[in-house]
Amino acid sequence: MSLITPEIGLVFWMVVIFGVVFAILAKVGFPIITRSVEKRSDHIRESLAAAEEARAQLAGVAEEQKKILAEARAEQGRIIADATKAAQSIVQEARDKASEDAALLLQQAKTQIAAEREGALRDIRREVAVLSVQVAGEVLRKNLSDDASQRELVDRIISDLPETHVS
Repeated sequence: MSLITPEIGLVFWMVVIFGVVFAILAKVGFPIITRSVEKRSDHIRESLAAAEEARAQLAGVAEEQKKILAEARAEQGRIIADATKAAQSIVQEARDKASEDAALLLQQAKTQIAAEREGALRDIRREVAVLSVQVAGEVLRKNLSDDASQRELVDRIISDLPETHVS
């Protein structure tokens, strides 16, 4: 039963040994443990500060990324607008050129048609004049062999004169 109810000598030696172990630990062990805990605490603080700095940098990078993306979209919009304007300008120039060419071709065609019409009318008039002279010559030779036929022809021509000028 000596363990359940210790005697005074046992208690004394237990207190002395505990004091020696505590003194050794206080002299050697506790400073090492305290330094380790402080190092660990400093390391954790530094890691937290680095993480906070990295988070701030990441936020800055995200803002810069948004800004660059907005600038890229604005540039894209500007480029598309410029390309659209250029395309419309080219199309309009092509339409204008085509209209000018068509008008020029139409005018040339009209001029050529008028010239050909005038030439054809001249040719027809010339042919009609030649035929008229030939027919008149034949008719006159045939019908004007005597004086009575000549007078009758002159009277008929005079009576037909107003009708010829009307038409």
